[in-house]
Amino acid sequence: MNISDIKDLLAQFDGSSLREFSYKTGSEELVFSKNEAKFQGLAPVVAPVAGPAPAEVSPASSVSEPAGGANPETSSAIAPTSGAEGDVVESPLVGVAYLSPAPDKPAFVQIGDRVKKGQTLLIIEAMKVMNEIPAPKDGVVTDILVANEDVVEFGQGLVRIK
Repeated sequence: MNISDIKDLLAQFDGSSLREFSYKTGSEELVFSKNEAKFQGLAPVVAPVAGPAPAEVSPASSVSEPAGGANPETSSAIAPTSGAEGDVVESPLVGVAYLSPAPDKPAFVQIGDRVKKGQTLLIIEAMKVMNEIPAPKDGVVTDILVANEDVVEFGQGLVRIK
């Protein structure tokens, strides 16, 4: 199965009402899931990064670093602001984060805004599909952990709500 076939399957899966899809043939296995549960049993694959010796790198920092090394611009946006409180809303997929519905429109939310459960916090574009990320609960936005047009990873913190 080539990457084009996989992208086509993913696009069809994303547009469907299916929650999970798996395909297995020979030595290849493909699994898609829209469920929000994280897989506890799988260890993350981390590409080697030039820099400090492995003894100096903590497991938490290797998992949170994007493959290919840390980008100074996104690292500062991802790092939590000191004193920020609340629960972190994590990215359910990999894509590009947009903080407003259009370049000429105001941001969906700003720090200090009161939000309701289900209210759109931001959009993540993945494979030309705009996915709205809803607030999981009522609360106040205490921190925005990404910048507009940042590439975000699965599980990466996006917004903090108290």
